[in-house]
Amino acid sequence: MFNFFSSKYLRSDIMGGITAAIVSLPLALTFGVASGVGPEAGLYGAIIIGLFAAVFGGTPTLISEPTGPMTVVMAAIVTSMIADNPDNGLAMAFTVVMMAGLFQIAFGMFKLGKYVTQMPYSVVSGFMSGIGVILIIIQLAPALGQAAPSGGVIGTIKAIPDIITNAQFNEVILTLVTLCILFFIPKRFTKRIPAQLIALVGVSVLSLVAFGPDTIRRIGEISVSLPSPVLPSFSAEQLNAMLADAVVLGMLGCIDSMLTSVIADNLTRTEHKSDKELIGQGIGNFFSGLLGGLPGAGATMGTVVNIQTGARSAWSGVTRVVTLIIGIFGAASLLSSIPLAVLAGIAVKVGIDILDWSFIKRAHRVSWQSTLVMYSVLFLTVFVDLIFAVGIGVFVANILIIEKLSASQSKNVRAISDLDDELPLNKRQRELLNEANGRILYFYLSGPMIFGVSKALAKERANIANHDAVIIDLSDVSLLDDTMSLSIENMILESRDMHKEVIVVVKTEAGKQQLLKLLQEHEQNLEEIVVDSRTQALELGLSKLV
Repeated sequence: MFNFFSSKYLRSDIMGGITAAIVSLPLALTFGVASGVGPEAGLYGAIIIGLFAAVFGGTPTLISEPTGPMTVVMAAIVTSMIADNPDNGLAMAFTVVMMAGLFQIAFGMFKLGKYVTQMPYSVVSGFMSGIGVILIIIQLAPALGQAAPSGGVIGTIKAIPDIITNAQFNEVILTLVTLCILFFIPKRFTKRIPAQLIALVGVSVLSLVAFGPDTIRRIGEISVSLPSPVLPSFSAEQLNAMLADAVVLGMLGCIDSMLTSVIADNLTRTEHKSDKELIGQGIGNFFSGLLGGLPGAGATMGTVVNIQTGARSAWSGVTRVVTLIIGIFGAASLLSSIPLAVLAGIAVKVGIDILDWSFIKRAHRVSWQSTLVMYSVLFLTVFVDLIFAVGIGVFVANILIIEKLSASQSKNVRAISDLDDELPLNKRQRELLNEANGRILYFYLSGPMIFGVSKALAKERANIANHDAVIIDLSDVSLLDDTMSLSIENMILESRDMHKEVIVVVKTEAGKQQLLKLLQEHEQNLEEIVVDSRTQALELGLSKLV
């Protein structure tokens, strides 16, 4: 495994960092404008998060910066906070970014990194595609030469007739040219210069030559001074909403970063440190919020470009930050001439790329349940609420998974009173069961027994009344959750109430103690009827029939 900071690959790291910086610049400007905070916030975020995540993170080649999903959430937070508190809303939005960073640090310190991405793929796919749709929709007005209407996605959709009617021809042309470059420029050109930079520079020059400096909307003057601290700001009425937004922003950053770290692992054949990476991302987002920058996460495009250029250690991330600082301070006057339509075109392309096309193309081939979950989460993400969408998606997906597991495991609950070839009994054990002449009801359970299987067990319990003894065989059970433990407890108590003999087969001491703890309050003496072998259970059952 490569050292986090290694001089062995320093030359490749420097080249990777410079190339990643070239990719980052247009995206930072784009996301800054799209967020509603301004291009400076995008640039600050790219520098601050990139530096802290590189130094303190756990993925050496990861490039961290503002991303499409984080920008969409940040834009919603900014809009909401300013609407509720016009005088202090922006400071509150940056406070949410700081809080999100603290949540990420906490996730890392409690070693939750490995659990972050353990979410049903259909939910992740629907959520990310929903983010892509949101990014495309909110860029419709800027792409057509107008200011974004209030109200986010719903407000934009309602305003579409007016947006189309008042479309500015010159800016529509610039948007279309930008998209054509991003989609159709030959790969032999983009191997050395990213398509985003080609579009940014090329279309900006075209706009100056064809339309002049004052006929279309441009970024305008960008302050390149050192960022001023944005002191944390709280509103008692908004605190709960701020905490909820911070959790969403923090979790999204965690998921985004962990998925990108996995991609980096696959490309470099190394293994990242999830918890350390979350701490690094959290530190970066905290200071980005403190200094008025956008929130960010591990960025797939920048990371892949970084690795493909040869980077193998964190020096590449540091080099990228230094390159950005030099480039921004040296070219600030040129950045002001960039048309907003160009940035809108770049943002639309990012939104299209975020859409999970691999799932969408194969939706008809996967189960209808997964497809339903994916599109439901997508719809709820776009039109309702991000938290609600993920919560409902995870709940429904887990219910479907539990139903499938329960249906599968229900087949492993069998109640037998005579010989059955499917029972794992040896010759001696089969002879003993045969001697009982149907008076022993043999319950055989195997595999993981989760709460969804309790219904199948309850159905089999109806046979208890027709037999004199009951053997409950748990020797092949790999997992027994609390609900199933209680179901087995009820079976034992029900059998004893009907004056039936009960014997339980448990191989492990831990399993035995689990049952004894459940039944101790009923003052039932189980020590003598809990055995660790099937032969012993059958012999004991026969002896009690005499």
